[in-house]
Amino acid sequence: MSDKEGLILQGCGGDLQEWADGINSALIDTEILRHTAFEKMYVFENEGHTNIMFPFDDVELDIGKLAMWRLQTHEQFGGTWLSDYVPNKLGGFIEEQPAQEQKKPDCPLIGQDSNIYNLMGIASKTLKRNGMAEQAKEMCDRITSSGDYNKALCIIGEYVNITSVDDDEPEESEDEGMEVTMN
Repeated sequence: MSDKEGLILQGCGGDLQEWADGINSALIDTEILRHTAFEKMYVFENEGHTNIMFPFDDVELDIGKLAMWRLQTHEQFGGTWLSDYVPNKLGGFIEEQPAQEQKKPDCPLIGQDSNIYNLMGIASKTLKRNGMAEQAKEMCDRITSSGDYNKALCIIGEYVNITSVDDDEPEESEDEGMEVTMN
């Protein structure tokens, strides 16, 4: 919910449906909510209090009027914004860390014998040399069950960066062609 906003009311005891109906009624009567009502609410406990969060998704509201209402009723409802409550009361949003994508190793397949088993073997050895033995086995299993040469090549490309055998040779320096041997 780190990219969402909502209204949090703190210390909401009793029937939660009464809270939802009462808040919707008050906000519609003051023309803060327009043509809609809060249909969703999230209830959670913190510091021994029952709290309700009304998300701003799918509601049409006058945010300026809501801000004034929140300030005027703060003593009564402890109203605050989700974006203020989470960092100040809960220590912040938990950020989902993207899975670290393991770098694909370079594998010189262009210029090799194009037999799929040969290419699979070279790619498998490259993966194993780079500490990716599980991926090597997975790749080989997928290739052998693919039943199609082109699919097999695509599978290899998912695991390694396909390079040319010429890329592995050291580049000839400009001065080497000019070298003269003196006897």
